[in-house]
Amino acid sequence: MSNLPPPPAFKARGKSRAARIAQLIPMVVLLPTIITTGLYIFVFVGWNIYLSVSTSTLLPVYDYAGFDAYERLWRNPRWTTGVWNLAFFGVLYIVLSTVVGVFLAILMDQKVKAENLLRSIFLYPIAISFVVTGTTWQWILNPSTGLEAFVRNLGWDEFTFTLITNRETAMYAVVIAAVWHASGFVMVMVLAALRGVDHDMVKAGQIDGAGMMKIYRRIILPSIWPVMISVLIILLQFAIKTFDLVLALTHGGPGISTTFPAMFVYDRLFAAGQLSQGAAAAVWMLIGLVIVFLPVMALAWVVRRQRGGAA
Repeated sequence: MSNLPPPPAFKARGKSRAARIAQLIPMVVLLPTIITTGLYIFVFVGWNIYLSVSTSTLLPVYDYAGFDAYERLWRNPRWTTGVWNLAFFGVLYIVLSTVVGVFLAILMDQKVKAENLLRSIFLYPIAISFVVTGTTWQWILNPSTGLEAFVRNLGWDEFTFTLITNRETAMYAVVIAAVWHASGFVMVMVLAALRGVDHDMVKAGQIDGAGMMKIYRRIILPSIWPVMISVLIILLQFAIKTFDLVLALTHGGPGISTTFPAMFVYDRLFAAGQLSQGAAAAVWMLIGLVIVFLPVMALAWVVRRQRGGAA
């Protein structure tokens, strides 16, 4: 009798229990991450907001001071310069990284020889930290150790290359280093999307007499818009959080010509002993993230709805 199969009711009960356990396992695994993220978002952000309206200086003080720190913040020329620098840098960084990355991805999509080697070379910069990137480019662009010194040693004593030491051009040095760091990452993401495009669409375009450039512009690139949105969001995040790259490359100089909001926050919190003003600056950075990300997400939602309706 013990070898008889269990009744159908027990089978169903056993399957339902196993199914419930299978559904619970992912929730149990993700629970620590959810709790940690919730604490970070709601507790620490809330605490930072409260500090921004307090009288805190070197240590937290929980006396309410209104929006005095916010008012003083926008009267600080270093903060306003940092905001404008971030806007200028962000536009150039995102546009150039995307253009260079897409161009490299299209070239790699032509089945070039030694593709794996080239892909590894282009992707290598993203594998190193921003500190190493900034230090390397600082050495290359520094007049006493880099390109200028090298050319002068060859005999051109009048050659000057003051990109990193000139207030008017130092920001372009930061952009060059940042684009070098991110363009390979964009290339890999776009290349992976290109390899997933339906080749029937490409063949249809070729039958209609369209050239490859027109096919990429009108057919292939529009079809990978979700990847492009992801690239845009990631680059926006990199741009707004830019800190260690600039610190290693220019230290925010010459003067304050390459200072950024993240550097201002660090200076107020840990160097100047102005917790309330540093917290207020951090709140404004959070507001900037929300302001920038919401239109991007709304655009992605609208495009998704339109494409879904067209389908």
